Amino acid sequence: MGASLENHQPHEVVIVGGGFGGLYTAKALKNVKNVNVTLIDKRNFHLFQPLLYQVATGSLSPGDISSPLRAVLSKSKNTKVLLGEVNDIDPEAQNVIMGDKLVSYDTLVVATGARHSYFGNDHWQKEAPGLKTVEDAIEIRRRIFSAFETAERETDPEKRKALLTFLVIGGGPTGVELSGAIAELAYKTLEEDFRNIDTSETQILLLQGGDRVLPFVSPELSQAAADALQAIGVEVHTKTRVTNIDNEIVTFKQDDKVHEVSSKTILWAAGIQASPMGKILAKRTDAECDRAGRVIVEPDLSIKGHKNIFVVGDLSNFSHHNGKPLPGVAPVATQEGEYVAKLVKKRLQGHNTIGKFKYNDYGNLAMIGQNAAVVDLGPVKLTGFPAWLFWLFIHIYFLIEFDSKILIMLQWTWSYLTRKRGSRLITGKESLALAKVITHQSRMES
Repeated sequence: MGASLENHQPHEVVIVGGGFGGLYTAKALKNVKNVNVTLIDKRNFHLFQPLLYQVATGSLSPGDISSPLRAVLSKSKNTKVLLGEVNDIDPEAQNVIMGDKLVSYDTLVVATGARHSYFGNDHWQKEAPGLKTVEDAIEIRRRIFSAFETAERETDPEKRKALLTFLVIGGGPTGVELSGAIAELAYKTLEEDFRNIDTSETQILLLQGGDRVLPFVSPELSQAAADALQAIGVEVHTKTRVTNIDNEIVTFKQDDKVHEVSSKTILWAAGIQASPMGKILAKRTDAECDRAGRVIVEPDLSIKGHKNIFVVGDLSNFSHHNGKPLPGVAPVATQEGEYVAKLVKKRLQGHNTIGKFKYNDYGNLAMIGQNAAVVDLGPVKLTGFPAWLFWLFIHIYFLIEFDSKILIMLQWTWSYLTRKRGSRLITGKESLALAKVITHQSRMES
């Protein structure tokens, strides 16, 4: 169950995960008297995931949306950061286990997030990577720009068509923003950069299993988003179910008809699956998990029977609002983290509760392309340029470090004026392999 909080001096809070939920928990406990905070993450930086798609399409570099955890928490003198991976917990002894190292806690906050779900088809991941990490973004960037480079050398019309066909699976925010960014890249940014191919011949398909894209916004805004995507060259296919991905061919079913599309660049933006910590918590605490592996939590975000273990962010299934789990978005994670920190402080003062967690939904938004976005603020709904400006300022506001805000604002202004993207790099061993292939083809042709 865990001992009473007020019996421990100082009180040890261990946070696993440096995403929005974990980081905002730590920030809210900054320099609280008689509280020591230990933040553990297998990365030494906080990643602003909402802008990952801009790294994947060359608008930003990874460093622009990443903040070193130690730097962010440097003024929190009661907080230390440990680089490592938690592979088990011991609720009875109140220990977090990192290999052969034990870290003791009085309160444990788990915020290890989620990853994409391939709905039982994990073998599709190699051909259709998702977008959750910096490495994912760099790999997708490599695939996108390599496709154009290879197409420049390709003389076979069918092979060139496959190279210039980009297929995005999933019509949520990631899928919509990613497909819109690829469209701008192909039809505007790169239109004068190649000599043997016409990038306006690029085909971008967005496949969505439901009956509309962005299902979390109002139907009229969802339709506005679909129309905006179509206007910039994205083919939107709803009520479409992918049945197979094999050898760079995507098979999908739509209106009882089966279609096959050959594409060298297939990107996955559908479904979520909780991090492995969900299974560990279920095994060690008898916690219940949903089908996606998220831990079902109590109204105060704790695990049933373990009032000193909290789960926040994408790993948490909080269904005490309207019977449906809260969405896996940054505002949910930040509010949950701040709530847990407030609850810990109140318990240390002798108060057992502050009431159940209540999520304040300030609205939903998604970028479609330059000068185009949708914003759903409940009674207020925005589209087009006003929504685009609102999207820009909201994302700048939530960036962690001040210098990142200034840098990204300058880069966005430059991109807006010039339509150029400064991070169009093809990196990694695969890029060298591509260059060798192109060189070999050149010799054969000569």
